[in-house]
Amino acid sequence: MFSRIQDWLLNNKTVGQTVAKNTFWLFSGQLISRLLRAAIVIYAARVLGASSWGAFSYALGIATFLTIFSDIGINALITKEATRNPQLKDQYVSTAFFTKLGLLSILILSVIIFFPYLTKIEEAAVIMPILIFVFAFDTLRDLGSAVSRALEKMQIEAGVTIFTNFAIVALGFLFLTANQTSQSLAFAYALGSALGLAAIFYTLRSHFNNIFKNFNKSLVKPILATAWPFGLMALMGAIMLNTDIIMLGWLRSPAEVGYYSVAQKLIQLLYVLPALLATSIFPIMARLSKSDPQQVKNILEKSVATVLLISIPVVILGIAFAPLIINILFGAEYSPAILTFQILMATILIVYPSTLIGNAIFAYDQQKSFITFVLTAAIGNVVFNFLLIPPLGIEGAAISTIFTQLITNALIWRKAKKITGFCVTKFRISA
Repeated sequence: MFSRIQDWLLNNKTVGQTVAKNTFWLFSGQLISRLLRAAIVIYAARVLGASSWGAFSYALGIATFLTIFSDIGINALITKEATRNPQLKDQYVSTAFFTKLGLLSILILSVIIFFPYLTKIEEAAVIMPILIFVFAFDTLRDLGSAVSRALEKMQIEAGVTIFTNFAIVALGFLFLTANQTSQSLAFAYALGSALGLAAIFYTLRSHFNNIFKNFNKSLVKPILATAWPFGLMALMGAIMLNTDIIMLGWLRSPAEVGYYSVAQKLIQLLYVLPALLATSIFPIMARLSKSDPQQVKNILEKSVATVLLISIPVVILGIAFAPLIINILFGAEYSPAILTFQILMATILIVYPSTLIGNAIFAYDQQKSFITFVLTAAIGNVVFNFLLIPPLGIEGAAISTIFTQLITNALIWRKAKKITGFCVTKFRISA
């Protein structure tokens, strides 16, 4: 019995089993990791207070934004191309690694020069040099995750993700116990991220052994030209999640950034499910998009039906129990975050299906469509934030997110329906 379970969890056999196996590993890895990370978020928010936690969240939001820019879709491209052309995998991985190093160098230099002009929060400016390392280590670790996805061995990514977050949490508790400052937390994040990078490179060392030998200069231009549209979806997500924090840092107080951040962190935890399912089915959709588009359509319809059915009770329960959730986890100091959390819960109804539908667009090589989507998200979120944050504060930022997501994801649905022919009235869960 044990050997059969082990075989099912570690080996790819059929399309259905591979999706289930990869979803299990990604879900387990992300669930455990996010619960671990939630523990340090709750502890740090309580210990640091709203203002210091807000400063840390602002600086971390900038670092997260930079991580997206340093990737520009390279990870998704590696997963896709290595799945379709396994013989070129090592060349793509090596060339992508050095391309990322070049992009990292440019972005780090830009942060050093321009960050002092991007914030009026002094505490955030102090810890940003430390968090630069977090974004650098995370960027390179994500390349290893892309390799594990291309191999359709998500157990590797899951194990390293759990290890990385355990290291961050353990170091976070240790450092904050010794010194209750945002700098201590920043050092914990940086060191934990470094350990995670070392772990995934060691685990996948056979794929990186000849990293210098496999570098192919002629692939740099095609990688950059092909990858950037892939990065648009991640950039759109980053705009939705981080622009609010950044603009609140400009327009409101550090404490309000802290309130918004705790509500947003909980929502991000709930975003895990569709992201994991999308990651699991993407390699399969990419492989079948040309040979069996009907099966891709069926997979998409069933997956979207599943997440829609899950999202409805999640939203209802989240809104109903918001006061209890915020007060138990973060304390009465964070009560101003309750209404914001309730507003942001509505985004789950939008994000859950659209995450899967967006990946279907990539599977059909229609990623350039995201130029329109990202421009809509960027302009819409900034405009709505400028209109709503001054009079409504953090609730205005939450409402801005909903408006922007409704507009942007309506465009995504229309494009995906045109490409795949999926029909919302035919969604079903039956196998």
